[in-house]
Amino acid sequence: MSKRFLVTGGFGFIGSHLVERLLADGARAHVVDDLSTSPISLDAFLDLLGRPAALTHDLCTVLDYCQGNPRDSFDGVFHLASVVGPVGVLPHAGKIAHMMINDMTALSDLASRMGAKIVDVSTSEVYGGGRDGWCSEDDTKLIQANVTVRLEYAVGKLAAETALVNRTKVSPLQASIVRPFNVAGPRQSAKGGFVLPRFIQQALAGEPLTVYHDGTMVRAFTHVSDIVDGILLAMERGENGRAYNIGNPRNKTTILELAKRVLRVTGSRSEISFVDPAAIFGPLFAEANDKYPDASLALRSLGWDPKHGVDFVIQDMADYIRSGRTA
Repeated sequence: MSKRFLVTGGFGFIGSHLVERLLADGARAHVVDDLSTSPISLDAFLDLLGRPAALTHDLCTVLDYCQGNPRDSFDGVFHLASVVGPVGVLPHAGKIAHMMINDMTALSDLASRMGAKIVDVSTSEVYGGGRDGWCSEDDTKLIQANVTVRLEYAVGKLAAETALVNRTKVSPLQASIVRPFNVAGPRQSAKGGFVLPRFIQQALAGEPLTVYHDGTMVRAFTHVSDIVDGILLAMERGENGRAYNIGNPRNKTTILELAKRVLRVTGSRSEISFVDPAAIFGPLFAEANDKYPDASLALRSLGWDPKHGVDFVIQDMADYIRSGRTA
C-alpha cells in the first residue's frame, strides 16, 4: 500500500510543490492549511492535479486540526505551515513565536501517537547571518541585539526546532529538520516581500526594479524543486534530531547582481531604482543579514544534488508569471 503523509501548509508555495511531487511518486497526502499565506488558487491547483482521490484536505489551522483529535494515520508528517516573508510576517508581530511553539507541540504529540516521523521545514533565518553570511549547521546561532519582527520569526523557528530535537532525545519520536535558503520558483508571490517575483513582475511590466538600500546583500537562491528534493530526502534518510541546510551555494549572489540577471534573462529595458524599504513598509520592516549555505552535510549525508542555477530559476519564474497561471 502507498504511504500516506500529512502536509501542513500544503497549499503554500513550497508545500504545493511538495504535494505535487508526493502524488507523482504514488504517495497519498492529506493537507492541513488555513490558506492565510497561500499564493495559489485552491480550485485551480486541485484542477491542475485532476482532483485525485489520493489528496484530501482540511482547511483549518494546525492547532485546530490537532486539537480535533483526528483519527487519521500517517507514515510521516511534513510541517511547512507558517507565516512567511519579510513583509508577510509584519502583521503577526508579537504572536509568531507563540504560534510556532504551539503548532510544533501539537504536531509532535500527534506524530508520537501515530509513530510517524516529522520533517520540520524551518528557515535559514535561525543563523542570524552566520559568519559573514556563511551558515553551517555546526555554528553558534547569533541572536541580533535589535529586536524586530524578523527576529521573532527566526527565534520562534529556532525554539520550535529545539523543542522538537529535545523531544527526540526523551521519546521514540523521529524527526529531522530542513533549513531552506532563499527558495524561489513558480507559484511564489511578491506579496510576502519576496524579491525575485517582485523583480520579475517589474521587469515584465517595464517598471524600475526596486533594489533595497545599495543591493549588496548576499543570498543563495535555490529552485523550489531542489528544495523539495531535500525535504523528501530528509524524510527518507535524515538522521534523527539532525538539521540540514538545503540551499545551493553555487547560486550565491548579491541582490544588485540578481536584478541585473533578471534584466538580462527577461530582455527587459527597465532601470534599477534604489529605495528604502522602511519608507514603503514602515518601521517594523527589517532586512535580512547576508546568508549563504554550507550545504556539505546535505550533499554528503542525504545525497542531495541541487540541479538549477540562478538563470534557470529566473527563467522558470518568468515563464510562470507570463502564463498568468494561478496554480
